[in-house]
Parts: sequence; C-alpha cells; structure tokens
Amino acid sequence: MTIATNALRLTRQQIAQRVAHDIPDGSVVNLGIGIPTLVSDYLPADREILMHSENGILGMGPLAAEGEGDPDLINASRQRITLMPGASICEHTVSFAMMRGGKLDYTVLGGFQVAANGDLANWITDAPDAIPAVGGAMDLAVGARRVYVTMEHVTREGAPRLLEKCAYPLTGLACVDRIYTDLAVIDIGNHGFEVYAIAQGLPLDRLQALTGAKLHTPKSPRILRLDAEGLVQYA
Repeated sequence: MTIATNALRLTRQQIAQRVAHDIPDGSVVNLGIGIPTLVSDYLPADREILMHSENGILGMGPLAAEGEGDPDLINASRQRITLMPGASICEHTVSFAMMRGGKLDYTVLGGFQVAANGDLANWITDAPDAIPAVGGAMDLAVGARRVYVTMEHVTREGAPRLLEKCAYPLTGLACVDRIYTDLAVIDIGNHGFEVYAIAQGLPLDRLQALTGAKLHTPKSPRILRLDAEGLVQYA
C-alpha cells in the first residue's frame, strides 16, 4: 500500500521531536531502545524533565557528540550519553524498582505491533533469525503511568503495524496510551484507535487503508506540519 506522494512523512528524528514536546514539565521519563533514545535531544529548554535509563541512570542528558563521551555512560541502546547536573547512578535493582514501583510518569518505547486495545508487542518478531530482546520493556510497559510507543506506521513490505490483534508475542496487555508514527499520532481510547493528529496532505481514508484496525475520530484530528524551522507542529 503506497502513501500519498504529497503527504508529510516524519523522519525518526521528527517523531522523537514531537514526543519530546508533548511531555509536560516536571515529568520523570524513561526512554527505550531505537527512536525513543533520540527524544532526549529535543526536550524543550524551558521544561524540567528528569530522564531515567533502565541501566541505572537518573538525570540522563542528551546523546554525547560523536567521538566524545565516557564509554561507561551509555543509554539502553548502548549509545554514549551525557549527564545533567545532579544526576545519579545506581545499580539495576534500584533502577528496576523505580520502573516497577510506579515512579515513572512516562516511558517511551519502540514497537513492532500495537493492538487496538493497547496491547504491545516489541521484543521479538516471527522472523526465523529474530533474536529475543526483552530487556526492561515488560517492566516499563506495566510500571510507567503512561506508555508512549514510537514506530513506523507500516513495515518495509507495507503491512500495517497497528492491528486489531497483535500477531507477535506480547510485551504487555492493554498498556499503551499513545502511538507516534511517521504518519499520525494515535491514542488508545474506549473504542480503540483514536486519531489525535494526522500528517499534512494525508487523507484519513488513506491512513485507514494503512492501518489494520478501525480508526475513530471522536474529535477532528489535528494536522502534523513542519514550521519554518523544520519542527513538527500541531495545526
């Protein structure tokens, strides 16, 4: 299934930027592997947001510049990171106690599939050479107060990733609150997928054709567009 040629399609960096600007001031946030690790680079300077990493960091800063940084200071994706003033380092047991104890306001996770009821599959696919990668995703999915998932709307082959029911083994049941894709921002509501925002130039019926479950629009969707500086805004 092709996407409208004149439609905006967000890059991984633009998805991360939109997520970062939707996180409210004063939040404690965990970032998972993949697109989520980019979120720390786009946090608004006028907000105090405390970043957590499951490998034992509270107060994580942006990614270190290429070729710089301490090899012992890494995020969940093994990328070198910086620390904010006052940051603390702890062992895994303490870090996972934060995750399991409901101390995180938000977690931003990558995803392979999300179901209309909020089920998440993000640790293994059905590919013959797939390598299981559980990590702390199961703890985060059930421990954080709100779960945001970042992903491309369809696979490389064009198959939907947003489905009525996940085909891959699940990470968590009914745990997802919002999904950020390259084409839309979609909430999990009482009746399933609710379109909060859609990419500029993409008709709703085309987004529906790229989605494996019914989309609902209890409110008129906002439009994802780029401003003069290339930042993703809601219109």
